[in-house]
Amino acid sequence: MNKLENIAHLSELRQSVLSCKKAQIMAGETVIKVSMATCSLAAGAQGIWDTFQKAIDKGEILAGLAQTGCMGYCYAEPTVEITLPGCIPVIFGNLTKKKAGDILSEFIFSGQIPSTVIALNQTVDPCRKQIRIALRNCGVIDPENIEDYIAADGYRALAEAITMQTPDDVIELLIRSGLRGRGGGGFPTGMKWKITRQTVAVQKYVVCNADEGDPGAFMDRSILEGDPHSVLEAMAINGYCTGASEGLIYIRAEYPLAVERLRTAIEQARERGLLGENILNSGFSFDIHIRYGAGAFVCGEETALIHSMEGKRGEATVKPPFPSVEGYKGYPTNVNNVETYANIPAILLKGAEWFASVGTEISKGTKVFALAGKVKNVGLVEVPMGTTLREVIFDIGGGIKDGKKFKAVQTGGPSGGCLTEKHLDLPIDYGNLTAAGSMMGSGGMIVMDEDDCMVSVAQFYLDFTVEESCGKCAPCRIGNNRLHEMLEKITSGKGTMNDLDKLKNLAYVIKDTALCGLGQTSPNPVLSTLDNFYDEYIAHVQDRNCPAHQCPALTQYFINPDICTGCTLCSRACPANAIRGERKFPHVIDPTTCIRCGACLDKCKYGAVYAF
Repeated sequence: MNKLENIAHLSELRQSVLSCKKAQIMAGETVIKVSMATCSLAAGAQGIWDTFQKAIDKGEILAGLAQTGCMGYCYAEPTVEITLPGCIPVIFGNLTKKKAGDILSEFIFSGQIPSTVIALNQTVDPCRKQIRIALRNCGVIDPENIEDYIAADGYRALAEAITMQTPDDVIELLIRSGLRGRGGGGFPTGMKWKITRQTVAVQKYVVCNADEGDPGAFMDRSILEGDPHSVLEAMAINGYCTGASEGLIYIRAEYPLAVERLRTAIEQARERGLLGENILNSGFSFDIHIRYGAGAFVCGEETALIHSMEGKRGEATVKPPFPSVEGYKGYPTNVNNVETYANIPAILLKGAEWFASVGTEISKGTKVFALAGKVKNVGLVEVPMGTTLREVIFDIGGGIKDGKKFKAVQTGGPSGGCLTEKHLDLPIDYGNLTAAGSMMGSGGMIVMDEDDCMVSVAQFYLDFTVEESCGKCAPCRIGNNRLHEMLEKITSGKGTMNDLDKLKNLAYVIKDTALCGLGQTSPNPVLSTLDNFYDEYIAHVQDRNCPAHQCPALTQYFINPDICTGCTLCSRACPANAIRGERKFPHVIDPTTCIRCGACLDKCKYGAVYAF
């Protein structure tokens, strides 16, 4: 076969798969898609799958059953999408085996939505404010079936690039698109590829950074579980453009499902001749291998990641030289993260101008966020750059849980800052978030409400960065420890006004002198909470009081005898047996025994327990 015959073969395969799907529809077959991502499986998706599979095996229904990755409705797992013949898909959430049975007996047979289930896309618009580029196939295709990916235009970008375009043409297209790295730094992707291409060496490498370590972040994991082939295709395109023959995916071993699906995808691509020697008879050879990380957050930094893959201690090194010039084993190495790669096939197929038309002047395209915390609709969202925080949190996320008041949102993970109500109408892009004292980061977005103590939040993130520091440079190794000690002092009621001054001064010193991005950005939670919630710090230091009642040393619990009914709920919930009283008589909390856990406050139905 020549090059064009290979492209024609790929196109024929795509048409064959599409014809099979069309035949299913013409035969009146119901299509059932079950979300089988980590979040879905943890919520019981396997039992839902088994329920539908059993009905199909028994001949009770004529249906095609397929798995998908995360559909984005993490708050409503397990989720299932069902398409009846001639109808639009309906997505059901919060399913159980019993509810799946109700769907079988009522919806599939009669088209009536059972009163016991929630039809998500008939109560909210799942695409409201969203444009899916990186997530275009997640929740749509079977991630373990390469034919599903090929039918969705998979590998066409690679085929056209290596047979019809020069490496410089592809790189120039990426530069025009304005795609910036989605891993945190936001460096222009096309320029990074160009630098690697221009560096002369006998060997080059392409690396996918899948070491997603931010608390509350699950963007990259979801893409790898739901659409692994998009990353493999983009890495192969990268290899063609930069002159690399080998790709390495660095992924933390805590992602077993993502690892399993990557392995499957790599083997399928090799079998189809889309990875390995002489891809599509083009003369271009490229293969991909997996490397495992042990869960060190610092290995998300590209030089630390490279050292870890080399079998060395995962520590950052001074740049330059940058990995694009001298990286893995001393050779030029191009490192991009999962989300960055997921955008590339779509850009090549639809054009630079299409991608650049989405987003803002300086931040093109979309951004995937893992929306988590005190928000109603926890899940995976993808919005155009320039979308406001208010739109993400309240329009897509449904607002704050339990009618509570919004207090702050942490963007950019442990290295980001806490933004407040005054920032809700801030358009999301790299420049705006940095100017507000936070950062884009990889895309974690954790929402907090009125019950959160911002001093404790800063302490939590410092605790994380202290634990995850590689310890190589003194500002991070020692400085962050001192910051953490001062925050502990403040939250335990022993802080002084002098501590607040030292806290801020030391935070700026660390930002200016730390070796890598982890150390340089680690003080952001401290500085942003000092700027936006200084009154809470003052309350902790001067009044010896935690306004949110989250710091045990600064909180006491009392029972109002005029309200207490003596129901004993609080005393039964108290792990320290600090509540005394007889049934139907007011109870009393012993402050010397109370461990200030708040269990009594949570359990009291009458509002008799209060914190001070």
